[in-house]
Amino acid sequence: MDSFQIFTTSTSLVDSVDKKLLVVLRDGRKLIGILRSFDQFANLVLQDTIERIYVGDAYGDIPRGIFIIRGENVVLLGEIDLDKEDESPLREVPVEEILQVQREEMELRVKREKIKNRMLSDQGFSVDQAEFGDLY
Repeated sequence: MDSFQIFTTSTSLVDSVDKKLLVVLRDGRKLIGILRSFDQFANLVLQDTIERIYVGDAYGDIPRGIFIIRGENVVLLGEIDLDKEDESPLREVPVEEILQVQREEMELRVKREKIKNRMLSDQGFSVDQAEFGDLY
């Protein structure tokens, strides 16, 4: 039998401790921080965490500090390549500006969704009214 063993549980996070990670949460937030600890439920502790908000080709960072994440809220987790991080084609903008652009984009999306739902309803389709938030 092979001595090589693949971990499919939270123990596979051992190699990621003390590394910079990107974590995508169920509500769509993207967090970047250094993984300091985890447990058997894949609950995570991130240090020097920032919440990164992307809109188009721009992004803004909100400092969050130490962040504890419940494992069931993690959708995606990946290590950030520090060499390629600086080569990103995205441009950083102030947080206030990115939040304003994000708000405008969300309002436009809600408006389009209402129009689409009204058209579908007029044609006899049943339309579920899902709230934005939990994407999964």
